[in-house]
Amino acid sequence: MIKKMCLAIVACVMWSAALGADDQSRPNILFIFTDDHCQQALSAYDPTRITTPNMDRIAREGMKFTRCYVTNSICGPSRAVIQTGKYSHLNGFLRNGNVFNGDQQTFPKLLRAAGYQTAIIGKWHLGSTPQGYDYYDVLKGQGPYYNPPMITAGPDGEPVTRPHTGYTTDIITDKALDWLKTGRDQERPFMLMCQHKAPHRNWMPGPKYLNWLDDVEIPEPATLRDDYSGRTRAAREQQMTIRYHLNDRDLKLSGHGNMNADQIKLFDAAYGPKNEAFLQARANMTEEEIFRWKYQRYVKDYLRCVKSVDDGIGALLDYLDESGLADNTVVIYSSDQGWYLGEHGWFDKRWMYEESLKTPLLVRWPGHIHPGTTHDAIVSNVDFAETFLELAGVPVPGDMQGRSLVPLLGGDTPPDWRKTFYYHYYENPGAHNVARHYGVTDGRYKLIRFYALQGQPLDDWELYDLQRDPNELRSVYGQPEYAAVQQRMMQELERLRTELQVPEDTDLGRPRRSGSRR
Repeated sequence: MIKKMCLAIVACVMWSAALGADDQSRPNILFIFTDDHCQQALSAYDPTRITTPNMDRIAREGMKFTRCYVTNSICGPSRAVIQTGKYSHLNGFLRNGNVFNGDQQTFPKLLRAAGYQTAIIGKWHLGSTPQGYDYYDVLKGQGPYYNPPMITAGPDGEPVTRPHTGYTTDIITDKALDWLKTGRDQERPFMLMCQHKAPHRNWMPGPKYLNWLDDVEIPEPATLRDDYSGRTRAAREQQMTIRYHLNDRDLKLSGHGNMNADQIKLFDAAYGPKNEAFLQARANMTEEEIFRWKYQRYVKDYLRCVKSVDDGIGALLDYLDESGLADNTVVIYSSDQGWYLGEHGWFDKRWMYEESLKTPLLVRWPGHIHPGTTHDAIVSNVDFAETFLELAGVPVPGDMQGRSLVPLLGGDTPPDWRKTFYYHYYENPGAHNVARHYGVTDGRYKLIRFYALQGQPLDDWELYDLQRDPNELRSVYGQPEYAAVQQRMMQELERLRTELQVPEDTDLGRPRRSGSRR
C-alpha cells in the first residue's frame, strides 16, 4: 500500500510539472502515418525498388528502427493500439468492422489535458468520431484516392461531411500544412497526426506519377512463386495471391473510382494505351507471362502511391525548416503494418510472417537523436502512445502495455528492454481467409499457432529459424534438433499471454463465402 501511495505521489508531481512546464521547452510532435507501407518500399530500408528521399531524410537526420513489430497486422486494430497503448483484446478493436470506443483512455486525451493542442488529419478508420482532438478532419470510412468526402466538426461541434476535389494524398498534406500554418495556437505545443490512405488497395496513383516506372522492370522477389509446401494448411488456403486474387479494378483494367471527368481523361490517357497493349496480347500469352504482367502492374501502382506520400512528407519537412519549428519538433514516420510486394506470391498483410509483422519506423529529434542511427531493438506500435506521453512530460498510465521509446532515442537501451514479442490476429472468417493465429518471436526464432479457420478450430503450429531461413519457407516445428528451442518458445508464449492478460478466443464466428473481399 505504501509503495502504491509513493508511486501515486510521484505521478502527481510529474503531472504537475508537465502542466507547469514552459510550453516552448516541450517538443511538438508530428506523427506521419501511412496505410500498408512496407519496409521493402522505403529506400532507407531497401533501395532496390524505389527512392524515397524525404522519408530517407528522416532516417538520415534521426533514427531508423529495423524491428518495429505490430501487435495485429491490420488497419483498424493497429490504429486502436496506437490510440490506447494496449493490445486489441483490451482496447476492444480486434478486427476491421469493429467500432472504436472513444470513451476509453487514449494518449491524445492525456496530451490535451497536459496543455498540448491535438489534431488528426487524414485516415481515421475506426468507425467512431475522434475524441481527444482539438481538431479533426478525417476520411469518411476507407476513403477513395480521388475527391474524398471528409468528416470534421461543424459550427455546433457535431460531425459534418464535406466534399473535396483532388488527389487524396495531396489533400491530406495540404490540410496538414494549413493547420500548421494557420490552424494551431502558436503559444502551445502541438501533436499532429497526419495519416494517409496511401498506399492501401486499390493503389490509384496521383496525376504526377501515372506514367512513372513505365519503362522500368521491377525486380521480382525470390519467393514470388512460393508453393507453401513447407508450412501448414493456413498458408495454402489464403486468398491473397497476385496470380489468382487481384481483380480488374486492382489492375486498372476497369473502373475509375471516385474520379471526375477531367481526372478520368488524364487517367485514361496514361492507362488506356498500356491496357490496350496488354488486352491485345493476352490471348497469346502464357499463364506465367500474365502472372508476370500482373506483378509488374500491381507493384508499380503501389510504388507510385508511395511516391506521392514521400513528396508530401518533403513539403511538411520543408515547412518545419522554414518556420523555425524543426529544432523543437519530433517527427515520426510509420505505417499501420507491413505489406507483401509479391513475397510468397502475395499482396495484403495479416500474417505474423516478417513482411507484414514489421513496419517502418523513423524518428527525427534534433539535439537528442544522433543522426543516422540504426536501432535493432524489438519495438512496437504498442509503444507509440507511451512515447508521445513521455516526450510531452506526461506520466504514462500503468495499464498501458508498451514502453516509451524515449530512452532508445537518446541512445540508452534499458537492460530490461523486451527480448521477445507477442502477436495476435483475429479476423477470420474474413477477407483473404488468413487463419486466426498468435505467436511469439525473439527476432531469431518465431513460434506461431494457427487456431481457427472458417469458423473451425485448428491446432497447427509453425516454428522458424530466421537466421537459417529468413524467408520463412520451411517450418521446423517438431524437428528433434529444435526441441529445446521449441520448448523455450512455448514457455515464453504462455508467459506473454499471461502477462498481457490474453483471454482464450472461443467465439470463432461464421464462415464467409469463398471469394469475399474487404
